[in-house]
Formats: sequence, structure tokens, C-alpha cells
Amino acid sequence: MKRASGRARLAVVAAALCAALGVPLLGVPLLGVLGSPARAAGTHPTAATVSATVRSSAPAPASASASVGAAQARHVVIVGISGLTWSSVTPAATPELWRLAAAGSVGSLVDYAQQPLACPADGWLTLNSAARAQGPRPCTRLPAVVAAGPGARIPALPGIIRANQAYHESPDWGLLGTLASCATAVGPGAALALAAPAGTVASYLPSLADLSPSVLARCPLTVIDLGQITPAERGRVPAVDRQLARLAAELPVGTLLLVTAPGAAAGPDGDTAGPPQLESVVVSGPGYADGLLDSAATRRPGIVTLTDLTPTVAAWLGRQVPAGTVGARITRADRGRLDATVSALTGRDTAEQVWISSHGWFFLGYAAAAALAFAIPALLLRGGDDSRRRRRARCWRIAGLAAAAVPLGSYLANLFPWWEHAHPAWWLYGMTAGWALVVAAAALAGPWRRDPLGPFGAVCAATLLLLAVDAMTGSRLQLEAPFGLSLLVSGRFYGIGNDALGVYCVSALVAAAWTGRLGSGRLGKDRLGRDRVPPRLVAAAVGLLAVVASGWPGFGAKVGGTVALVPCLLLLVAWLGGARLGKRWAVPVAVSGLALFLAFAVLSYFLPGAGVSDMGTFAGQLLHGRGGDLLQRKISANVGSLTLSVIGWLIPVAAAATGVALWRPAALRLRTLADAFEALPLLRLLAWLTWLVLMIGWFADDSGVVVPAVALSFAVPLTIAMACSVNLSGPVPVPPPDG
Repeated sequence: MKRASGRARLAVVAAALCAALGVPLLGVPLLGVLGSPARAAGTHPTAATVSATVRSSAPAPASASASVGAAQARHVVIVGISGLTWSSVTPAATPELWRLAAAGSVGSLVDYAQQPLACPADGWLTLNSAARAQGPRPCTRLPAVVAAGPGARIPALPGIIRANQAYHESPDWGLLGTLASCATAVGPGAALALAAPAGTVASYLPSLADLSPSVLARCPLTVIDLGQITPAERGRVPAVDRQLARLAAELPVGTLLLVTAPGAAAGPDGDTAGPPQLESVVVSGPGYADGLLDSAATRRPGIVTLTDLTPTVAAWLGRQVPAGTVGARITRADRGRLDATVSALTGRDTAEQVWISSHGWFFLGYAAAAALAFAIPALLLRGGDDSRRRRRARCWRIAGLAAAAVPLGSYLANLFPWWEHAHPAWWLYGMTAGWALVVAAAALAGPWRRDPLGPFGAVCAATLLLLAVDAMTGSRLQLEAPFGLSLLVSGRFYGIGNDALGVYCVSALVAAAWTGRLGSGRLGKDRLGRDRVPPRLVAAAVGLLAVVASGWPGFGAKVGGTVALVPCLLLLVAWLGGARLGKRWAVPVAVSGLALFLAFAVLSYFLPGAGVSDMGTFAGQLLHGRGGDLLQRKISANVGSLTLSVIGWLIPVAAAATGVALWRPAALRLRTLADAFEALPLLRLLAWLTWLVLMIGWFADDSGVVVPAVALSFAVPLTIAMACSVNLSGPVPVPPPDG
């Protein structure tokens, strides 16, 4: 979970700030902690726009025009240039690379090895094993290569392999070197890619100058390391391009050439990698003319991952990779003009950099603004008389609704290509605030405004519907949104992002409860006076949409969302139907989400047409005896999330305190909550289910405590505002249970 440290740290700071400023909101201590029954937690931002921009230059989706180069290649040549990004590639500075890109297929590479900040050694080791790996530090150095006859030896590799056992990534060490009858490594990085587990390399040349056309044609696979390009060495790019031109002129006929960036360049200190960026990848050769690269692992045209490279080379050479391998084979789709495509790929990286640099600060500001919006009326309108309490409640109702509309506003901001403009962060967050105000105003003015839960139910229903449709159509509006996905940091490319997970689950519960309650008596009665469409069926339909959109392998394939949401929805539907589930139902309901996830996983593995996903990969690893490593990795990441910040312990404390507050609000003098629960029992149920779904999401998702931490600033205002709205409306008539 190191990848989420910055985000988690700021999210937990935001949680603490929200808790501290929330103290006066209900006139009792600890309200910011206790009044947060819903902690919707979400890794990583403007994906919606980047994918949309790439599609504008390549309108045909990859799945529709896939031409995967089915014919096996006689020769495959991999050229690695660590740190090469599209911002460095121009017709003037890199004419050869531009020529290869114009003739072949292009894309952006997510250099996510064991961490998003992948050093060159990490990238070469990931190529070696087809699994995320980490090499030694400092970042500028590759392990020493010792010449041994026609080959070489890397003495440090056995130790590197032992060190990687702690990550439980199930690597197949030496896999790349076994894909061809013989393979030649040129340069130290290439030696690392082709080395056997013992560190031996059968055929090795120290540099490109030693490579002749005859040696190049001798083996089916040649891997070449052209070094790395650090930010301070951008002037080396033309020289590297000239080396590439010399190599391209000597390639055997019919060669498939892969130019990629295994790992980012070292940062200014030389000890670690620089900021993660989308790197360049080009494939030139038969079957890849004039195209845009794609991968089932990302489901995003123009975006492939480091772990996709080895399975792709295996397919080119007519070899199989072990079942359960993380990556997928790279395919191609049609594209438009190269300059427009490169501009779109560069824009995608710009959006990612905005997300990385501002994402944590956004949550800090969001939580602070929400806390101030509640604290100011509490100070200006303090007092216990009824008039002040009602005025205070009206202010909190509006403030909570505006805060609850922010996630939806952030997704709507991606309808506009903000990353293409100067000062893109200002455009993103300005439009997020603007859309949030529009959504809140529409919710307050809608026909449901007299219903105490109406405005909140409408906002949550709109948020759920947008996220569900977005997950089913490629998650474009989540990409690089603050409550969304990041290609570089989250390690997730489609479905419901970790930062959106809590928002999605809480919105689903509130929307299901509100629509079920709204439908009672409004969809007509039968001759016996019963609802034609019982509330439980309306709520079940909303819940079914939420579960299918987030959990179906071809849509969201979200493990944590499925495991957490299903039991909570079952409890809600049962309550709306008048059922009181006894102890004998406790276990079936508790494991219902896990059971559905396992069903989805097996379906994804055996029926790829249902959707190739991480779920299917897990099922494959489980069936082939490799599931233990994956489970250990997920558990380790979850537990490790508690140590991402010095105040990470606040989240478990807040979770326990919230449970106590929901159990005995009157005893703790939480008058607003107690009165609202008494007036509308459905609100008490929603508060408990919100708390429960976030607790399950915490333990079911590998982001761990980040889930409730990130969602706190959404759940706290929503819960307080709904309680205030119920109290303002007076006693609420409760429809009888259906059935």
C-alpha cells in the first residue's frame, strides 16, 4: 500500500480536521467522530477525459477493430529506454521514433511495478517474471553484470528474488528468457530481463555497439537496453534516437519491434524514481500498422501496463504464459493522425500529474470547507431555543446537501476536457465546485423537496446512476476525478475506484431506501389496498443495478464493493419488507457478498466473454494453487494501510465511537440524531447500514483504512444534514411494511 501513502495521509488528516471542526455541530463533544455513520471511502482521476480524448483521435474501440498480429513473429526485438515519455517525442528531436510510431501502433505505458514509482531495475525485473517486482536501490544503478564466456552472470539476482518473496506477487522468474529457443541480451537492463533465477544469461553483449546484424538475426528474441533518460538528461534523447535508427536499419525482415520504457528515470536524488508518468510504448511490425495499442487489463484504448509486455511477447513467439498471469496481451485498434494521438496521450499524462499533485490537498480542502460550513452556523446561531435550533438546522441541511453533491460534481467536470487548457487544476476544481452547486440547487428545487430525505435521495440516486452507467461504459467520468481513478497510482483502470467505493456504496443504500419509500403508495394500489409495486421490490431493483454495475466482471469487477454492498442491501430490503432476520440468517447474509464475488470470479475465468478481469485472474490463481500469495498480498496491504499516517489510528477509534453513538445517541446527548431516529426509523437503519458497509469495505478492499478515511468528508455532512432535515419536517408518517 505504499502507492497510496500520500493520498491516505492527507485523507486521514482531512478526517481528523473534519472530526475536530465537527464537535460543535450537534452541540456535544465528538460529533465529528460520532456523527459519521457513513464513511464512504474510495485509489487514483481524470481518466474519463483522457480516454475520451484518445478516442477522439481513434474513434473505433479496440474491441471492435482488434487486429492482434495473430501470425507468429520470426524475430522479436525489445528496446528499453527507461524514462521515455511522449513529451520528448517529436518529428524534429526523434525522427526515427516518430517514423516507427507513424508506421506502427502507439500507446502510453503504466510503469507500475511493485510501486507506482518504478525504477529501471523494477521494470526489467517485471519483464523478466511477468509480475510486479522490485529491484535494489539506488534507482540509478542496475545490478552488476559479470561476463562469463558468451553469456553473463548477475550475482545479485538470487538475493533480489529472495527479497521479492515478501511482496507475494507470484512471479515466474526467468519466464521471458524461456519464451524463445535462444535469446540475446544487450546491456545490463536486458541481462536482468533475460536472466534465469540463478542469475545466468546465456547470450550477452555489453552495449549496442557490439551487436551485429548476424547476431541480431541469430535468435528469435533480442532484448536491448539503451539506458535511461532522466529529467536532467533530456538532451540525450536525440542521441538515443540515432542509436534506434541504426538498430532499425539492421532488423531482419518481419521483425516485431517493441520500443518501451521499463521503469521511470531516477529522480533528482538518484536514490528513488522520479514522479510517476505515463511512458511511451511503440510496436512496429506485421499486424500493428497505423494503430493504437490496447489491453484487456486496462480496457482503455491507448493505455497498456508493464505486466502486459511479457504475455504479449509470448503470444508473438507462439508460447503460453502460466495461468493466472496478471497482464494481458496487447492488441491494436485503428487510430487517426499520429500528432493528434500523441497530443491526446500527452494530455492524459497531464491529467494524471494534476491528480497526483492535488488529489490529497483536494480532500483536505473539501473536509475543511464542509466542517466550516457546519461550524459557522453553530457559532453564529448557538443556543438551545427552538428558533435558533431550526435556523441552525436549515443551514446545516443546505451545507450537507452541497457537500454531498461534490463527488457528482467532480465526475460531471470530466465532461469538459480541462486538461487541455492552461492551469488545468483550476479548471477541474472550479468546474467541480460549480457543478456541485448546480446539483444541490436542483435537488432543493425538485418535486421531492417536501420529503425530508428527498433532496438527499435525489443526489445519491443521481450519483449512483452516473457511477453505475460510467462503470458499465468504461469509467470515463471517473478518470482523474478527485473521487475517481488514477492510472498511475491506484493500480486500477476501470470500474469503481477505491476513492469512489464509499461514495458509491452509501449512495446506493440511500437511493434504494429513498426510492423504496418514495414508491410506497405512489405507484398505485391493488384492490386490497396494497402497493402494486412493494417498496422492497423498488429498493431491490436499485440495489441490483448497483451490484451488477460494480461487480459484474465485464463492468466494474469490484471485489470490495460486491462483498460490502450485497449484505447491506439484503438487510435494507428485508427491513422494507417487514422481515426481521433472526440469528439463523446472520451467517448467510454475512457471506452473501463473498459468495457472489466468488461466483463472478469463476464466471470471469471460465467464460471470458462475461469480462476478463482481476476477478478471473484471482480465480485462475486459486484454481492453480497460487491464490495464497494474492490473499497474503491483499491482507498485507490492508493491514499496512493503518501505518500510512501517524494519525491512522484515528479511523479505528472513530469507527468504534460511531458505533457507540448510533447505538445510544440519546444517552450520549446526541439530540439531533436521537430525535431524527425517533421520527424516522428508516434513518436509523440507513445510519447503521452506512457504518456497516464502510466497515466491511475497509476489510474487503486492499486499500483498507483508506476507504473510510477518504469517504468521511462525504458521509459526515450527508448524515448530519439528513438528520436535520427529518427534525425540521416534524413527525414523519411511516408506510406500513409491504407484503
